[in-house]
Amino acid sequence: MRRKVRTLGRTVLGWALVAAGLVALVLPGPGLLLLLSGLIVLSRQYEWARRSLEPVRSKAFQVAQASVDNWWQMVLSLLGALCLIVAGMLWWADPDIPQVWKFGPHLPAAGWGTGLGLIVSGLVALGLIAYSFVTFRIRGEELPRPTTSTRPIATPPANIEDPP
Repeated sequence: MRRKVRTLGRTVLGWALVAAGLVALVLPGPGLLLLLSGLIVLSRQYEWARRSLEPVRSKAFQVAQASVDNWWQMVLSLLGALCLIVAGMLWWADPDIPQVWKFGPHLPAAGWGTGLGLIVSGLVALGLIAYSFVTFRIRGEELPRPTTSTRPIATPPANIEDPP
């Protein structure tokens, strides 16, 4: 019974992280990190998750390295993260804004939930930028090489001849 509950909890957590990662790919947030985390959790139970892990991991490291490739990208990444934090504070405070078309006198979806989500996303982004900077700029580490597939390659039988 205990093992079933643990398996169910791990499955629910993994799928929740995958779903949050997919949402965060298009909204502000660490989408690839959440997606990778969900696949890591699910890979303990499912072979398809284990196979999907390496391509997502590789892409996450490529994006992390690209964010600190040059100073302009780093500055823009930092400004984006700081803008998320400031926007979160603004949405949390829910100030009165001028009525423009359908928006106003309050910010859409304003409140502590939206504000906190934006602030946490900005802080996670700052942490990931710092990690990428230390890993790829200070230590000078290279991207991990993708592992080779363990899937066997089909070869034609030796007795089949090429058509003329």
